Amino acid sequence: MSRQRSKRTELPPAQENIDKLEKVVNEGNYYGAQQMYKSISARYVSAQRYSEALDILHSGACIQLAHGQVTCGAELALLFVETLGKGKIPYDDKTLDLLEKIYKTFPRVLLPQHLWDVDDMQQLSETIGAAKTRVEGCSSFLKAAIRWSAEFGANSSGSPELHIMLAEYIYSESPEVDMTRVTYHFVRGNNPKKFASTLVNFLGRCYPGEGDLAIARAVLRYLSSGNLRDANILMDEIKKQVESAEVEIPRTDLMQFINYLLPTMERDALPLFNMLRANFKSSIDRDPTFNEMLDDVAEKFYGVQRRNPMGMFGDIFKLMGA
Repeated sequence: MSRQRSKRTELPPAQENIDKLEKVVNEGNYYGAQQMYKSISARYVSAQRYSEALDILHSGACIQLAHGQVTCGAELALLFVETLGKGKIPYDDKTLDLLEKIYKTFPRVLLPQHLWDVDDMQQLSETIGAAKTRVEGCSSFLKAAIRWSAEFGANSSGSPELHIMLAEYIYSESPEVDMTRVTYHFVRGNNPKKFASTLVNFLGRCYPGEGDLAIARAVLRYLSSGNLRDANILMDEIKKQVESAEVEIPRTDLMQFINYLLPTMERDALPLFNMLRANFKSSIDRDPTFNEMLDDVAEKFYGVQRRNPMGMFGDIFKLMGA
């Protein structure tokens, strides 16, 4: 016990180490500073001085990222989240602000709208590689933060604000944007208007045939989670924003299906819902996940039990398990 106390008192105030390490980074010794950030913060964690360990890691992540050292900064950002868990730090506005500050320090680089327009193949390869490093680093950090937030105070899906940050970064920084991932995180967020802005921007840069799929996927993802309100807000906002953005919502059968589907969900109208699915089957089948989401919608809004894919044998196995 006395040894533990002496160990705690041997450590200086965290700010002394923060000042010293910032100087090392500013001198350009990024790798040396990285090893020091990790070893020094570990001593504070070992002494259960979690608040000071977090201060050191937060400072390190931000300054490394500010110097463009994405790999170093992302590693310290992950250690910051890991230490939040070790210290059982609760999710609250203060901690969210600290995470957001790290997120905002991740570099943002304007990529060419069409990467194949870049003539220099070496430059293209370097551009894509750097972008992937940024996205992977920020994604790893924010996914870890989302898991921590779900365990220590946010809802079971994790902090909506952190989901929005991740969706925005994936969209803005990915060399080839994956709208399925973007949609997944936006729908778990709390800002359908911001999601609408992203989709309108996507309409102006995507290939023909991708825009209506992206919008339909977003609406169905909201509905499959039981969130009719945000699905309606999303569509209303898209319709408002396309006018000023000088783009158009695709006029396809799939978009017609979505426009019919939303008011149908306001009513107890299972026969109409089933009729829409039948009439627009060819459009719905353009994405194999749409039917799965519509099955979820039928279950959540109309109480329709999903069919067991194993049929009678699945029912037998279920009874045996019971």
